[in-house]
Order: sequence, then C-alpha cells, then structure tokens
Amino acid sequence: MVMKMDKTEKTANRSVLKTLEFLEYFIQNSELSLAELVELSDMPKSTVFRILQTLEMRGFVSKTTTHNPPKYQLGLKLLEFGNIVAQRLEIRKVALPYMQQLRDTVDEAVNLIIRDQDEGVYIEKVDTRQYVRVYTQVGRKSPLYAGACPRILLSFLPDHEIEELLNRVDMKKISPDTNIDKDLLWQWIHDARENGYTVSYGELEPDSAAIAVPIRDFTGQVIAGLSLAGATSRFQLDRLGYLVQETKAVANKIMSKLGYSDAKAGL
Repeated sequence: MVMKMDKTEKTANRSVLKTLEFLEYFIQNSELSLAELVELSDMPKSTVFRILQTLEMRGFVSKTTTHNPPKYQLGLKLLEFGNIVAQRLEIRKVALPYMQQLRDTVDEAVNLIIRDQDEGVYIEKVDTRQYVRVYTQVGRKSPLYAGACPRILLSFLPDHEIEELLNRVDMKKISPDTNIDKDLLWQWIHDARENGYTVSYGELEPDSAAIAVPIRDFTGQVIAGLSLAGATSRFQLDRLGYLVQETKAVANKIMSKLGYSDAKAGL
C-alpha cells in the first residue's frame, strides 16, 4: 500500500515522513513482520530494515520474542510521549475550575504554564474582568529566564540543567525590564526555592506584573507553574502577600487532585 502525500507533505522531509508512516502502520496492526512492512510500504527490504533498526535503537519499536522470524511492535518510548501528552491534558482539566475560582477571588488573570524545552508554553488561562489587563493566549511561549511563570519552572530544575540551559540560550531583553544578568537570575532562583514563589515586574511586557507558584505531580516533580498576571499597580507590596497566599492555596488544591501527598503542607 502506498500512501499519497498532500502538498504540505511534499515540502517536508521525505525520510521523516516515511519513518512516521511506519509507526502509523501499527495503529491497525499490533504486530508486523519485516515482510509485512515491506508489502505495506512498497519499499525495498533493505530500506525497511534500516528504518526498523533506527526505530528499534531509539525505542520506538521493539521485537517480539514469540515469533520466528520476529515481528515488531510499538516500543515503550512512545508510552513516555503518551504519558507526557496525557499529563498535559490532565493538568488542564484538573486545574481549570480552580483557576476560575482563583480569578473570582482575586480578580486577576490566571495562567497555567508548562515547560517546552528552553521555553515555557501557556496551556490554559482565565482572563480577569479588570479593564486594564495583561495580554496572554494559550500557546504563547516565553523563555524560561524571563517572567514569573516561566522562571518558576526554571527554578526547580536541577542546578546542572539550569547551567546547561543558560549556557545554551542567548539571553535577550524582551522588554526594557527583562533581566539578562545571570548572577541576579541565580539569586532569584534561590529565592524561589526558599519562598515557593516568584515575582516579576515588566519582564515580558511594560507596566505588567506577575507572581507564580509551582505545581507538582504525585512524584513531587514540578510539572507546571500557576501564575497571576495584571497591571503593576495591582501587584504592590501591600497586596503581594495576599496574592501569593491565595495562589498557593489554589495550587495546593490542584496538586492534591494530581496525587501530590504533601500539598497540604504548602509549596
């Protein structure tokens, strides 16, 4: 069977498309032999074998032990990807009603963010009813070194991962108040670990402020950040403690739902 490619696919990398096509064969067939894959793909046996070797080496397929000649099945590496996607969907579903509750309590925008390599990506938001608001949208990305919510994700990575990331990325100013001083960033990271929250003023947009706290899964790993964002005038010292307290309380409820047993003890 030969699959026809649409116009978009024709401009893509054909080798990658063929490899992904191989994985799709297993949607309808739990196990396939080399000969069956040759027939399905209408490709030379040697080419099919090389693709299978590569997929097996990276854990995307594995050989069964009950057939001779052996058959292939999807590998455990795909389970890792599936768990990541499921976790992202699960945290959005769990967090949204609590985010709405937090917005109604403090009347500020509430954001949920997760890590995507060297950036944080916003996966859920609840807008404030305030006239002056900070613009965010689901899918927006920000570097992990800038802004309260991205930085809360950075802060709870192991030190060596942080060092590698900071050596890898080019720290640039996103707004006039974006910090690009690594020594100051490390100080903020240690403060976040000690206090359980981060604060930012104008780092992503002028005249905006945000606070963020970590969200942990049942293993205790920080998998997301929960933040409030709004106009700088509403995030002054006289109100900051209240906002942090309410955000932490809601984060604890979300973490309890995710199975984190120490959530009631605080962040």
